[in-house]
Amino acid sequence: MGTDFDTNAIRFDPDSGLVPAIVQDAQDGSVLMLGWMNRESLERTLESGKATFYSRSRKRLWEKGETSGNTLFVASIAADCDSDAILVRAHPKGPCCHQGTRSCFDAPGAATPPARATLQSVLVGLADVIEQRDRDRPEGSYTTTLLQAGVMRAAQKVAEEAAETALSAVAEPHRLAEESADLLYHLLVLWRAAGLDPDRVAEELLSRAR
Repeated sequence: MGTDFDTNAIRFDPDSGLVPAIVQDAQDGSVLMLGWMNRESLERTLESGKATFYSRSRKRLWEKGETSGNTLFVASIAADCDSDAILVRAHPKGPCCHQGTRSCFDAPGAATPPARATLQSVLVGLADVIEQRDRDRPEGSYTTTLLQAGVMRAAQKVAEEAAETALSAVAEPHRLAEESADLLYHLLVLWRAAGLDPDRVAEELLSRAR
């Protein structure tokens, strides 16, 4: 998650000092909850990468998951056009609602239909994870190993995976999805290693469609 979000631009309510924060699943776009933030909780969220809110009933800050473990790992934060509401895109760890449902907008006790994964949503979420791995460099992570090896190694892996993907389409079509997933993952890692923003690729594709 980037840290260039301008908290000074947010129009907190002059009476309560709060702003509504809508939380959206970074992978599939579904709305998970509505919380409230003051300046301190927003700044803490930006610093820690974990969603922190202000409890109007308890009159204090609270980090989502501090007791349940159901943390919200923030991918991005954006303000609306009036800067008086915030959209938090996050990767949830476990149910978001205190009643045990995935979303606070799901009926208690009702079966929550599984989210439909789209290529776009999965790639956006995967790019966020790769960015996080690049910042934190956790030990034992395959992504960390690739990034530490540099652009040449990442490029080599893309070449290998591209060849395997092409061969699977001809010789083993039942493995095409699996090999394609490997190729896309390694391509995202290569972009990160080379310092290429995925949005730049999207812009290039869009320019060719005009």
